[in-house]
Amino acid sequence: MFQASQELHAHLDGLVVAPEYERGLRVLIEHCRRNLPSVDEAMIRRAFRVAYWAHRDDRRASGELYISHPLEVALIAAKDIRIDDVTVAAALLHDTVEDTDLSLDLLRSEFGDEVAQITDGVTKIGSVFEDRGLGRAENVRKLMLSMASDVRVILVKFADRLHNMRTLGAVRPEKQRRIAAETQNLFAPLAHRFGLHEVKTELEDLSLKYLQPEAFQEIARGLNAKRRQRERYVEQFVEPIRAELEEGGFDFEIYGRPKSITSIYNKMQRQGVSLDEVYDLFAIRVILESTGKKGREDCWRVYSALTALYPPVTDRFRDFLSVPKSNGYQSLHTTVIGPGGRPVEIQIRTREMHEIAERGVAAHWKYKEADPGGDGAAPPTVPAGVGGAAGAGDARLDEMYAWVRDLLETPASGDAGEFVREFQLNLYDEEIYVFTPGGDLVTLPRGATPVDFAFQIHTEVGFHCIGAKADGKMVPLSYVLQSGEQVEILTSKRQTPNPDWAGFVVTHKAQSRIRHWINERRRKAVAHGRELLDKKLARAKLAPDEQTINRVSAALRFPNAQQLFFEVGAGLYDPDDFVAALQKGSAPEPEVPADEGGASPALLEVDAVDFREDARERGGGRTALVIEGERHTDLVVEYAACCGPIPGDDVFGFLSRTGAVNVHRRSCKNAAHLYADHGERVIPVEWSRQKDVQFSSTLRVVGEDRVGIVSDMTAVISKSLKTNIRSITVTSEDGMFEGTIVLYVSDVGQLKRIVKRLGRLDGIYGVYRDD
Repeated sequence: MFQASQELHAHLDGLVVAPEYERGLRVLIEHCRRNLPSVDEAMIRRAFRVAYWAHRDDRRASGELYISHPLEVALIAAKDIRIDDVTVAAALLHDTVEDTDLSLDLLRSEFGDEVAQITDGVTKIGSVFEDRGLGRAENVRKLMLSMASDVRVILVKFADRLHNMRTLGAVRPEKQRRIAAETQNLFAPLAHRFGLHEVKTELEDLSLKYLQPEAFQEIARGLNAKRRQRERYVEQFVEPIRAELEEGGFDFEIYGRPKSITSIYNKMQRQGVSLDEVYDLFAIRVILESTGKKGREDCWRVYSALTALYPPVTDRFRDFLSVPKSNGYQSLHTTVIGPGGRPVEIQIRTREMHEIAERGVAAHWKYKEADPGGDGAAPPTVPAGVGGAAGAGDARLDEMYAWVRDLLETPASGDAGEFVREFQLNLYDEEIYVFTPGGDLVTLPRGATPVDFAFQIHTEVGFHCIGAKADGKMVPLSYVLQSGEQVEILTSKRQTPNPDWAGFVVTHKAQSRIRHWINERRRKAVAHGRELLDKKLARAKLAPDEQTINRVSAALRFPNAQQLFFEVGAGLYDPDDFVAALQKGSAPEPEVPADEGGASPALLEVDAVDFREDARERGGGRTALVIEGERHTDLVVEYAACCGPIPGDDVFGFLSRTGAVNVHRRSCKNAAHLYADHGERVIPVEWSRQKDVQFSSTLRVVGEDRVGIVSDMTAVISKSLKTNIRSITVTSEDGMFEGTIVLYVSDVGQLKRIVKRLGRLDGIYGVYRDD
């Protein structure tokens, strides 16, 4: 070890750093001085030089020296996350153990246990994602374990992923989409759960940029085009507020901020509107410098002053001051009617609340541990671990670690995919707040049921739940709870979980406990069934081997022997019938029919790496498709019903286990899941030129319910544009109609012409593609 350290120092003594990276180091040190409670500049400079030397021969996909990446990751840690200098040093070194000859022991000898532990944790997380491990339950558990050991591990990983997303343009398109989908599905929601709002927002927007590039660019251009108009309106709106608050003696900051591109995109999708129809493109923030009890009181005083100036929209008020979100977010939200009748969202919070809203768990540590004992002591160098959060008296950090502990204590699921879906389930949901009969507050995701509530109270309460009351009235166990309700759970010792509960519960805890109980019950039934069957076979003096049992099970139409054992153990199948079939000795070999494309049974078991070649070699397809620049006419091609792709759409191919190519639009609601969990089966495809081929597509039309509107629409489509209509349905209510039109079109250009012409009709308010 001494020899390795001595050798490293010899290299560092003669190290010459390029000027641009020396400047980058100076900027990093400046942000550390400005934002961190204390700074060991010598440690950070040494970490930079070690990283620079270790990566001296490495370059990024963009061609620049690799040191640019750890330097930028460290800058994000110092500028945006702001927890401590140890985190910054670890950020500089986070790739050295994985990608260079430096050992973890060498880092430990040079920088101490903390830097080495964080670097090791980030390295292990990195291996999870290099292994495309989002589909593997054990790898997700490793991710959670890294959080439990030291929260700074996941904070460095957030910084690492953010810089990778900022520079994603340098890698090939398919990798861009896979990484973007992974970021959208896991990292952005996880950053939200840790309260890192700014990091979460940028990760979301960058993911959208690569997953929905056309929509992203459209919104970005629209926001930029209206920037000056928006700024003038904000100033006009803010001017009387500023005067009122200054007169009231408040120490404050007020400004307008544009909403994120992702939030605008989601609203457009949710409401089926265009960008021009989204009016709340920005929000106003009022940040107060007062603290403690006075800060909370000032927030309410400012709210009163604002609603005296502008009329509030009563159903848009949210009090996250009295009832913070589970990630610690506190603020007052209201929407008022501003000049010109435009709705404007306003957020009111103190400076401390603002830092916690933007930086989450890192800001909690700064504020809550700065004075845990009330003696004004400086915060410790190391943030509290799982046990330390409660000792520091920080309820929010304790809740965060309790969430991690609950995930780690969850029984391992037999289905890795189910475990991952459960893990992702509650990262990002909106929340409701309900009360126990004793008045205790319980936070749950929107859509939660009494069964979710019961498991949140205690696993045993969930297991024995037989009924529920909401505000004193009996409600079904599948009832969707509403904020503010008081919930009472009725239990019975004889009650056990109902498998149907898994179909409506929404919390990770309820789903995992129910599924574990079901799997355990099945395991016991399988063991009991095997025991009963063995006894029957012994009495009949039969001793079949496993291959024979499997063959007879298949002949009796069981999918496998395990299902046979389960049904015997559960009393659903008489083991004597199996013995009789075995004694006859004439059970036929099960027939496995070929699939529709003519695939042999062996193809059903083909590995993912063989899918591409298998798809190219299969016959029977009639549709031409271009894969990686090569035109194929012999593929089995299927067009995904979930998104209805038509020629001209930006599409990708997904190889099914039968060798067929399923074509999806890039904007498909399932695209992110397919890229993240099955990226190896995604292939680039293009439309080839095809004549006289028609595709089904669906339009949704909204407008004024006037006489002749349907005939006008059919005339435009059938007569003017010579397009066949498969079906048309129209419903009307209160003078408005909504129609669904299914058409046969040749490509997306024809569909766009139809949308444009229909939109010109008198009384038509909107025409939207509804595939």
